[in-house]
This record gives sequence, structure tokens and C-alpha cells, in this order.
Amino acid sequence: MTDSPRHPAGHPVGEPSGVPVAEPARVVAEPDELQPLALSSATVTLWGTIGWFVALGIILAVPSLHQGDRHWWPWTCVAAIVLGLLGFSYVRRGRGNATGAE
Repeated sequence: MTDSPRHPAGHPVGEPSGVPVAEPARVVAEPDELQPLALSSATVTLWGTIGWFVALGIILAVPSLHQGDRHWWPWTCVAAIVLGLLGFSYVRRGRGNATGAE
């Protein structure tokens, strides 16, 4: 009877030893540097204000959204619209978009 060759660890050669084998490291390419979106502050402010107008319309159209404990919800929209319009006028005058920055 011939014995199969054995590894120094004691298991037969060609059989798994149960010891995890390290996989070769994968090379991961670094992503390109992120660039900011080319949007003006006026555009963002305008669309945000339009969103609050839409929210106000929905809240006023659905009675359960402005009655009882939710009586303050329309006033939140009104405050956001007023602040949005003030912000829009501010950035339209050129002060809100870091005009001179590069």
C-alpha cells in the first residue's frame, strides 16, 4: 500500500487545507475629481419657491391638510414663499452667487 504524498501541515497534497488563501490585490482606479454642477443660485431659488407654491396649493385643496392640528401648514408654505422671493431678488442682483469668485 502506497501512501499519497503529504504536505508538511499533514494533509494530503492537492486537497484543501482549510486555510484561507489571500487573493491578489485588485487595482482600483481613482475616480475623476468631482466638479460642481453649473447651476445658478437664482435657478435653484426659483425652483424651490415654485415647489412651495405647489405645496401651498395642495395643502389648501385638501381640507384635512389644513384643519385641526395642521392649521399651521399653509403658513409654513407662505413663509417659505416669502423667503424664497426675497432670496431670489437677492441673488438676481448678483450678490448671492459669489459673482467675483473663481
